[in-house]
Amino acid sequence: MSDIGDLQSLTSSITAVTSPFRRYLSELHEKYKVINDGAVADYIPELALAKPEWFGICVGTSEGQVFEVGDCDQLFTIQSISKAFVFGLALEDHGREYVNSKVSVEPTGEAFNSIVLDEVTNRPYNPMVNAGAIATADLIKGDNGTQRLKRMLEMFKRYTGREHDINVPVFLSEKATGYRNRAMAYLMLNFGMVSEKIDETLDLYFQQCSVLVNARDLAMLSATLANGGVNPVTQERALDERYVQDVISVMLTCGMYDGSGAWAYRVGMPAKSGVGGGITAIAPGKLGIGTFSPLLDAKGNSVRGIKVCEDLSRDFGLHLFNVATPEHNLQQWIDGDASLDDW
Repeated sequence: MSDIGDLQSLTSSITAVTSPFRRYLSELHEKYKVINDGAVADYIPELALAKPEWFGICVGTSEGQVFEVGDCDQLFTIQSISKAFVFGLALEDHGREYVNSKVSVEPTGEAFNSIVLDEVTNRPYNPMVNAGAIATADLIKGDNGTQRLKRMLEMFKRYTGREHDINVPVFLSEKATGYRNRAMAYLMLNFGMVSEKIDETLDLYFQQCSVLVNARDLAMLSATLANGGVNPVTQERALDERYVQDVISVMLTCGMYDGSGAWAYRVGMPAKSGVGGGITAIAPGKLGIGTFSPLLDAKGNSVRGIKVCEDLSRDFGLHLFNVATPEHNLQQWIDGDASLDDW
């Protein structure tokens, strides 16, 4: 890491120690780590190796402060969280009109792996279900699969500020068992929604789901979107500001599988979950949240992660449509102006 990076890391660490917000997150971690509801995903053998007790919470502000508690260094595969950010890259590559001609933005009410297309347009319903994510991955530019993968990994680096690896066993497992996704791809090929490079595109899709991240990375992904597409720590632009609203709008309506409506009602923050146990959530203009706990509910969302986001939204008034005075002033708690006894 450069000297500037070391200084930014040290500054964030000092802020995290002295801020009452850090204590608040520690209280949340203690409150919910005892929950053992849900189950670890096991449809891919590698995912089943996750330990149920893993639990991390990280928050990154739009000003570059980072607060973390628990297992925030534990790596896991990003899975469906990748869909939102690859959608953003496709928008940069082709523009809104062309991308929307291939992928719609409507919630489905169906499971994420349903083999269903819009009956009128033949498009997949949105970029957050598997069919839509495959169509989105197909749009990523590059002369070959290697170049397209390289561009995708470079994109993630701009968001998180660090390089990422692919979990090869997970990638190979997804590729070996991806019959349902192949069926979706060939169905879309029949309707002209994807190109004929099916195998190459499916490899890219399986690879994007197999990118290794941690809770801190998820916080930086969402903090970058909260900051208008600019990484608040490195100050590098990760997404053209014209397309930030596209990404976070679809995250709000479609990002939590077929639990997106309940999430929008109770939490009210654009978010995306993955069966690896991660959730990334955005308070536009304020902060990004990254949680990791591999215990999932019946819809494939992290049980502890949902609880954490519900509390943060309620206590600090982060719901997009909140008009009530929040219990705590977020900026005061982050800056250390609130009393540590103000619980």
